[in-house]
Amino acid sequence: TKVMATTFAVMLSMDRGELDLDAPVRAYLPDFRGSEKDAITLRHLLTHRAGLHQWKPIYYHATDPDEAYTYIRNLPLAWKVGEAHHYSDLGFMLLGRVVEHAVGMPLDSLLRKRLYDPLGLTSTGFRPSRESIFARTSHGNPYEHRMVHDSTFGYLYEGDPSTWDGWRRYTLAGEVNDGNAFHAFGGVAGHSGLYSTARELQVLVQLLLDRGEYRGQRYLGADVVDTFLTPAGDGQALGWQIPDYAPPTRFAHTGFTGTFVMGVSGEALSVILLTNRQNTGLDRRGYYPDVGPLQRAAATILSGEDP
Repeated sequence: TKVMATTFAVMLSMDRGELDLDAPVRAYLPDFRGSEKDAITLRHLLTHRAGLHQWKPIYYHATDPDEAYTYIRNLPLAWKVGEAHHYSDLGFMLLGRVVEHAVGMPLDSLLRKRLYDPLGLTSTGFRPSRESIFARTSHGNPYEHRMVHDSTFGYLYEGDPSTWDGWRRYTLAGEVNDGNAFHAFGGVAGHSGLYSTARELQVLVQLLLDRGEYRGQRYLGADVVDTFLTPAGDGQALGWQIPDYAPPTRFAHTGFTGTFVMGVSGEALSVILLTNRQNTGLDRRGYYPDVGPLQRAAATILSGEDP
């Protein structure tokens, strides 16, 4: 979602002069203020250098996008702005809201109108219909439950875990797996919620490989694509990640449910790997299967490198 939805939305808006990468967030969300927050730019959000917390169970404090934004806005920063790279879901939640306010259109509607429909993508979008066939993910959210309830799991929730009990206790099908996207954002969020297929994700990667064109029609300026795919340090471009494996002209991103996309500029190579790693449940240590080795192996083999 972060790259196939929100990053594309920012690119489309920037291409139309609606957004400036180096403008502060407060230029678009005037109430996003504070002695440190005043300095946060869209570039900081896209490169995960805004100093925001990486994750919080926002559904403990919010039941809709406005309440979620208020909660994020009032949180103190976890690190100094620009200090270091800290991958943040909250940063992309903010980016989604920035785009919506700058353009005056919901994130899903903007992408449908400006990108997915023009490209002929019928299976890419948020909140799929019940008739759509998509893979089931986990039975409820056991991983997130442990993130909140088990302080030894690597996440620390300062509040009382017992104050909320809206956990889903059924197998998730056609519902975004991420708890914040489902409970606090209603299925449309800047960090999670996008559904698609391998065939249609390949179209979006190809659009970037062809520097904003697809089948002879231009959707984005080549300079915008180049800007977003230029390495920015810490294994990161704008939105996109620059992994330390495969060729140097690659851009990629992973997804929690077991997804992976990669493009290799100059080689017309797209790698789309969609696994269903959550479907069989957690292992004895409380984790889902690690598909990282499979992702790296697929990327290196398909790009002609020695794994």
